[in-house]
Amino acid sequence: MSARRFELAVPVNATDHNLGPSHAPVTVVEYGDFECPNCKQAAPAVKLLLQRFAGQVRFIYRHFPLEEVHPHALHAALASEVAAAQRKFWPMHDLLFENQAHLKLPQLRRYGERLELDMVRYDADMADTVYLQRVREDIEGGRSSGARATPTFFVNGVLQDVSGGLQALFDRVDTELGK
Repeated sequence: MSARRFELAVPVNATDHNLGPSHAPVTVVEYGDFECPNCKQAAPAVKLLLQRFAGQVRFIYRHFPLEEVHPHALHAALASEVAAAQRKFWPMHDLLFENQAHLKLPQLRRYGERLELDMVRYDADMADTVYLQRVREDIEGGRSSGARATPTFFVNGVLQDVSGGLQALFDRVDTELGK
């Protein structure tokens, strides 16, 4: 009996948070959670991947906060979306992982200040949970794609098992580039 092949249910689109060229031959999608220790460990590896395969890989980050395990993950995801609306998604992404043990609402607000966001807009957007729908859509897309834990990676639309370590992700990208 063969293992089920999970594929990305929601195609990569213009609203995704991305790094790397849109024409890259390999696209890596991560469903992640800012409060997940494994996602924090994966973040530097993803940066290395983008350096090693510069110009050949596009990276997409999608939200998959595991709220039942990580009580601050949803608010962290919302804060990153508020920052994204002010063109600061990636700096907020990095700050949230660097300060993973400190993701309560007052701390999230301080990260917004540190990034020099418009704080009146930040407060209004956080209070209105204006980006909750987007985060929920990411979660639903992840579930439909077979994501159950974080981080979950897809390479060119196909689930990549990284349970044995992130080297598998590098190897898969290498294989995809060799095709």
